[in-house]
Amino acid sequence: MNPIVDIQNVSHRYKTREALKGVNLSIGRGEIFGLLGPNGSGKTTLFRILSTFFDPTEGSVKVEDLDLRTDAPKLRKKIGVVFQAPSLDARLTVRENITFQGSLYGLAGKELHTRVQSMMARLGIADRAAELVQRLSGGLKRRVELAKGLLHNPALLILDEPSTGLDPGARIDLWKYLKELREKEKITILVTTHLMEEAEHCDRLAILNEGKVVVIGSPHNLKKEIGGDILHIQTQDAAELARQIEHKMKIKAIHVNGMLQIEHTDGHKLIASLIENFPGKIDAVTFRKPTLEDVFVHKTGHRFWTEDVL
Repeated sequence: MNPIVDIQNVSHRYKTREALKGVNLSIGRGEIFGLLGPNGSGKTTLFRILSTFFDPTEGSVKVEDLDLRTDAPKLRKKIGVVFQAPSLDARLTVRENITFQGSLYGLAGKELHTRVQSMMARLGIADRAAELVQRLSGGLKRRVELAKGLLHNPALLILDEPSTGLDPGARIDLWKYLKELREKEKITILVTTHLMEEAEHCDRLAILNEGKVVVIGSPHNLKKEIGGDILHIQTQDAAELARQIEHKMKIKAIHVNGMLQIEHTDGHKLIASLIENFPGKIDAVTFRKPTLEDVFVHKTGHRFWTEDVL
């Protein structure tokens, strides 16, 4: 793989708290790559570093062989950034927002006008050029954000939680546009997200937890690692039942949020065996195929959490 992004041994500290701990990953050209993790996993810190907001405490970051520490001004010309929080001026029109962005990158005159017109056409917002941004839907505002991020023809587009505030239909449209961008423009796209369904759209993703990369791979291959079906067991004493299952059936049961989770190749057959071997000790059993959250549980031993942490 010829990486466009190369991250080596990156760590970062906020005073006494270590937000990133020796992160290593590479992103190939033309990939849609996801950083998936709960709040506090470190993905937002890594986004800020890649966006050149600050240097990492330790380690190196390169984009197209430009080093973040020594070549930040040149590197910024190679990346487009779409933030989670809106960065549009609601009192300006669509065209004015995009034009102002272009002026920040030194574009002017005919070249700027041509690029603005082209970008609005590509993202399907040319007919809204004279409309105030405050009157647009969430999905259309996201398209204007994308137009701003792509105006200077970056090699890498970085999006932080791109589906925030969008309804399901707008999310579908957003991912349609991102995939078209990758195909037509050959641009590399990096997305940070805590949404499992969003991560499913990525070619590859890195799952982060407590500042570390837990695993890297395609959504399909990561789910294949689970090795079968997922059973969730409700019981009065999860810890004791887990011990008995492992002792009697040689099967590992993970204790997660008051329930037991078992990964097994023939889950439907295992249900009958569990009920037969432990009569009266199982209140309910659910059965399903693996998800990316199961991959997270498999690697970390716990589910996603929701606390707001940097």
